[in-house]
Amino acid sequence: MKNLTSPKFVKEIIKKHGFYFSKGLGQNFLIDSNILDKILEGANLNPEDGVLEIGPGIGTMTQALSRRVEKVIAIEIDKNLLPILKETLEDCPNIEIVYGDILKLPLEEILNDHFNNKRIKVVANLPYYITTPIIMNLLEKELPIESITIMVQKEVAERMYASPGGKDYGALSVAVQFYSNPSIITNVPPTVFMPPPNVGSTIIRLDVLEQPKVEVNDRRLFFSIVAAAFGKRRKTLLNALSTGNLGLEKEFIKKVLNNIGISEKRRGETLSLEEFARISNNIK
Repeated sequence: MKNLTSPKFVKEIIKKHGFYFSKGLGQNFLIDSNILDKILEGANLNPEDGVLEIGPGIGTMTQALSRRVEKVIAIEIDKNLLPILKETLEDCPNIEIVYGDILKLPLEEILNDHFNNKRIKVVANLPYYITTPIIMNLLEKELPIESITIMVQKEVAERMYASPGGKDYGALSVAVQFYSNPSIITNVPPTVFMPPPNVGSTIIRLDVLEQPKVEVNDRRLFFSIVAAAFGKRRKTLLNALSTGNLGLEKEFIKKVLNNIGISEKRRGETLSLEEFARISNNIK
């Protein structure tokens, strides 16, 4: 098999196909076999697994995945990479490339067609400019996904993993932890990519829950409350929830918070998922 982590090979094949990196698509190809191994080990893969990869690039991780699992479906948005992938993955019969935008493709149909609705694992080196929409798309659709192991910008990983009270804790922390249990695998320097990005990276795994971590009566209301609480971090909970799009009266919010034993003077970044759920479930 071709050595897709070799900088020399990567330069040769992209030159052969006249490929140019797209800043708009956030293309940074992994060229370090040690980091590649850490991603695969962190994903906790088994030979019978089905894997969805997002953004295979020239197929570096795709090729490595094919050796460890039963089947890989890789979704690539850049049609200029398709002929490169055809060449680099010609010795991998258990891989199928799907051309399209992960945010627009019918993922439920794709997973059903290729994996017969069994729970699969997502493994990806995500484009940093669109990391959050992709993650939330995977989680909110409640697809048959067991885990999501991804390389993302370091500060985004820290926000997903953050606990209440810290500076990184915010709406993304709540959303990710509502649907999954995140764990940091390792940090990654820019030098392992071609071209190197301007930021550090982190490999993080999200173990997707079969049921959300907290029970809420109205999921849309729950996330509206979360968004309002973090909309202006300096505001107290009372002021944050009685302004903006919620349309709730201050006296009503004060009564709700008092009834459930949450101080109106607290700020959103101090609330746990359970406390956000209590507030949501008591607004009628």
